[in-house]
Amino acid sequence: MAKFSAAVTGSRIDIAEETRLATPAGEAGAVVTFLGFCRDEGGRLAELELEHYPGMAEREIARILQEATERWSLLSARCLHRYGRVRPGEEIVFLACASTHRQAAFEAAEFVMDFLKTRAPFWKREHLIDGTVGDWVTAKDTDDHSASRWHKL
Repeated sequence: MAKFSAAVTGSRIDIAEETRLATPAGEAGAVVTFLGFCRDEGGRLAELELEHYPGMAEREIARILQEATERWSLLSARCLHRYGRVRPGEEIVFLACASTHRQAAFEAAEFVMDFLKTRAPFWKREHLIDGTVGDWVTAKDTDDHSASRWHKL
């Protein structure tokens, strides 16, 4: 049975430590990691504000990870997602999927990220360099399209 863990944090993510924690010593043939970063949006963004629904966000991420471990032969899956104010260049999300073979780890990581974007209860708002606060960012149709491909498999 694969191990999985999900967490939401207001702190920076220690990428090296999280990768180490996600790697089953001696068992894994592959560990695929994904790091999502805050972009500067052409130099206009000072910070990105990330809000979440506490408790529900962690449960939904865990549900997505569990589904991935049931679909692919994973040894482990680990995901951390930030909330609060994130500056350009800082990490927002860390994901690691470990398996005995690379294809399962790659596919599971794509699956998790596609559903994290569409199902996890997070909201984003831009704080701009000029001091203004933008609207809450709306979901993109491309995110739904990416997630819909997994229903066909």
